[in-house]
Amino acid sequence: MPRPYVLADTNWKHLKDESFDLAVLPWAATEAHNYHLPYSTDTIEATAIAEESARLAWEQGCKVIALPTIPFGVNTGQSDIYLDMNLNPSTQFAILKDVLTVLERQGIRRFMILNSHGGNNWKAIIRELGLLFPNMFLCTTHWPGMADKKEIFDHPGDHADEMETSLILHLAPELVLPKEEWGDGKELKNKIKAFSEGWAWTERPWSKISKDTGVGDPRKATKEKGEQFFALVCQKMSQLFVDIANADLDNLYE
Repeated sequence: MPRPYVLADTNWKHLKDESFDLAVLPWAATEAHNYHLPYSTDTIEATAIAEESARLAWEQGCKVIALPTIPFGVNTGQSDIYLDMNLNPSTQFAILKDVLTVLERQGIRRFMILNSHGGNNWKAIIRELGLLFPNMFLCTTHWPGMADKKEIFDHPGDHADEMETSLILHLAPELVLPKEEWGDGKELKNKIKAFSEGWAWTERPWSKISKDTGVGDPRKATKEKGEQFFALVCQKMSQLFVDIANADLDNLYE
């Protein structure tokens, strides 16, 4: 049966008399994930988390709609990685402006970006769009940071690591190469101490920091860990959907 909280599933028969309080746009990337995970890793994760979280929220009476996932993200530091696709931030801004124009015109004034890619940086874009759409509530989330990965995983990283490998083993195991083909995900650190400490930033040229495009050792990943983390993230995300949908936006602070 079509899921009424997933736009891609629904139809005009259902939507012509429907209304929603919150629209969620999953935004991912198409890029290499170590040797063993698919280029669609971020998209698989974003779509599954958005749709399962929407299902859980819908069951609580939340009128949320999950929009189709945007599969391309900012990959300016990976221009020499074959077929890593890039959308510049200015392009993302233009896409979002068009999406928000549609939603505002149709009375959906609460909007979330469910971000699935570390290269997508939304704060400045949301600040600018907030001036253009002052009657809308705009926010973003980054699901990899929603839970303490150390509670489940032995070797947390930040790209194609134990966590992401476990998730894809749970969500799309048929797309994961055999374990003997996995890279170790070793990351080379910037020799300038401030950048390695995290209080200064410069873009990482991906092919210089990792031989296999992974950052984080995936080799203790399991389907069971992925299932556990997925459930944890979706439960927490669904509650956020409910909280935003039910919030009195004129009385949001105390």
